[in-house]
Amino acid sequence: MTGDESHNFATVCEIGIAYPRAQQARYYGVPALKVDGEAFVVCTNHRSAEPNSISVAVGYKRRDELIADKPRVFYVKRHYEPYPVVLVRLDSITREDLQGILRFAYDAVSSGRVRPGQQRGARRQKRSTKIIRRKRSRE
Repeated sequence: MTGDESHNFATVCEIGIAYPRAQQARYYGVPALKVDGEAFVVCTNHRSAEPNSISVAVGYKRRDELIADKPRVFYVKRHYEPYPVVLVRLDSITREDLQGILRFAYDAVSSGRVRPGQQRGARRQKRSTKIIRRKRSRE
């Protein structure tokens, strides 16, 4: 990135809102971009995330590749590990790379390949249909 280039969430919105069906929304109270009701990029608010970072839904494999390739730009913190997202330092990414990662996330979420709110290995537990009856105490 060149020294005169700095990005913030407004830049992210400017790029991301141009995609079909993308819209600005809130995700757990923080600014986000969604497609078909699913968030593909979220402004981070967890204390473990660095300032001026975003969370981008890319999937676990792609996240590992991005961090290995550009660790100064992409990272993950323990809070975010169970989710298929990578954290992006907006101060360290070029506009071209930002456009690329946002497009990848948009495509991944809109196609259903990545579900950002789904934790790794998380499965829905079935509710028991068995009715538990307590014995009445006899007095």
